[in-house]
Amino acid sequence: MYADKFQKSIAAVEAAREQNIAYEPQRMTAQEKVDLLAAYHPDYRKDEFAELKVGPNKGEKVPTELAEVLQAHSRITADSVDLTQPDYDVDVLVIGAGGAGTSAAIEAHEAGANVMIVTKLRMGDANTMMAEGGIQAADKPNDSPAIHFVDAFGGGHFAAKRELLSKLVCDAPEAIQWLSSLGVEFDKEADGTMVTTHGGGTSRKRMHACKDYSGAEIMRTLRDEVLNRQIPVVDFTSAIELILDENGNAAGAVLLNMETKDLLVAKAKTVIIATGGAGRMHYQGFPTSNHYGATADGLVLGYRVGAKLLYADTLQYHPTGAAYPEQIFGALVTEKVRSLGAKLVNMDGTVFVHPLETRDVCAAAIIRECNDRGNGIETGNGMGVWLDTPMIEKIGGEGTIERRIPAMMRMFGKYGIDIRKEPILVYPTLHYQNGGLDITPDGMTTNVKNLFVAGEAVGGIHGRNRLMGNSLLDIIVFGRNAGQSAAVAAKDTTVGQLTLNHIDRFEDELAAAGVSTDMVSPKLLPNYTKQASI
Repeated sequence: MYADKFQKSIAAVEAAREQNIAYEPQRMTAQEKVDLLAAYHPDYRKDEFAELKVGPNKGEKVPTELAEVLQAHSRITADSVDLTQPDYDVDVLVIGAGGAGTSAAIEAHEAGANVMIVTKLRMGDANTMMAEGGIQAADKPNDSPAIHFVDAFGGGHFAAKRELLSKLVCDAPEAIQWLSSLGVEFDKEADGTMVTTHGGGTSRKRMHACKDYSGAEIMRTLRDEVLNRQIPVVDFTSAIELILDENGNAAGAVLLNMETKDLLVAKAKTVIIATGGAGRMHYQGFPTSNHYGATADGLVLGYRVGAKLLYADTLQYHPTGAAYPEQIFGALVTEKVRSLGAKLVNMDGTVFVHPLETRDVCAAAIIRECNDRGNGIETGNGMGVWLDTPMIEKIGGEGTIERRIPAMMRMFGKYGIDIRKEPILVYPTLHYQNGGLDITPDGMTTNVKNLFVAGEAVGGIHGRNRLMGNSLLDIIVFGRNAGQSAAVAAKDTTVGQLTLNHIDRFEDELAAAGVSTDMVSPKLLPNYTKQASI
């Protein structure tokens, strides 16, 4: 049940509901979107960014919190470990065990490679598990990869690397087929036809889902396949430094046992970074929908050995994170809620933005409504607007919410809020890392040989904004791609002498640039302990 302070606003929302259901808000013009983003989106707050002084992206600006870990000291010195007696020796080393890492490992194993996964938490402790709304693929008669490309390219502000986006959309139908063959239970009509819905910024219904447990269902299936294939998984163990060989090629990683703090050496012919996102960096103080380990580790590991970043200055703030109650502050409220008919309304019950504008536009509109227009609702933990979920059953009929978005109903139901009868409070939450390591279409970084990247650690696939459903798609398409490419490359690779000389080179670069810091990276885990004041 909502507190008394919300009841007047809820009454206004209820009074306007029938009218709002029939009301079709206008889409913004291109110029209106540009102006809105420039004024209100967090990516445009210049004082929240810092210029990199070292590394391949020297001179470019990234979020201040990211700059700090990119320009931090290594957790080890070059002579901390004995590289001559590796603890593991494999063809393909996969760092990360979410959807991208497991997809990569499965395909590398299928190609005959000796593959191993290392993960700082457990297999499946990843943003994949927390993805809800669905996965895009143009596999219906009225759709095509070309139309999918146009939607995604425009939604990403025409900034995506064309060759990566082309691969994403062209490989999408086969990715759905592959997942189905592994056992993913997509929603289907009685005749077996897959149910598809719209997402923000899409011109066709191409969102395939497993109710609103899509990521969990995909991760369940991938995890089972890894276990069935008996692919080794070293869990609770972090990669804290990449290893190069004497030729400058990726050749393994130094690993840290998270419990014992022992250092281990994994030698590999090829390495795949699949470490996910950065929500737990809490850029600009935003809450996050991300899992506990999302601390930009892969970007740090790659950057220190010379891999270039692309679009590291852009993040996705999902417009609908839970703003109330505080126990789920920042948790994802899937875009599927809006695709099923719920509209965003302010404290007076007024619809202020089309519910299926792109995510960055919706997020900026919410921030404007709360900050400048004074039409937000004070939650006790910040501001929010209403997402009028009872509209869904008014449109789709009784039972639609439990049938299509049961996870949302249960998440709020735990706190006495019945989303079939009451609206929910939302505010943007840090959700996705648009930028990442720059790769070629085969998944290899542009300037470090035998270092591959997959999933959210990649930059350039989506441009400067991602459409709903394209992240679950990219972890499958580019995870499989990285695994296949890394296995092929491993067959022709002879690893030279292992070195950590890049650590000293990076330290020299920090000193020459006058960077003074006590910080070490990668961060590995967030710190939520209260710090004693001095």
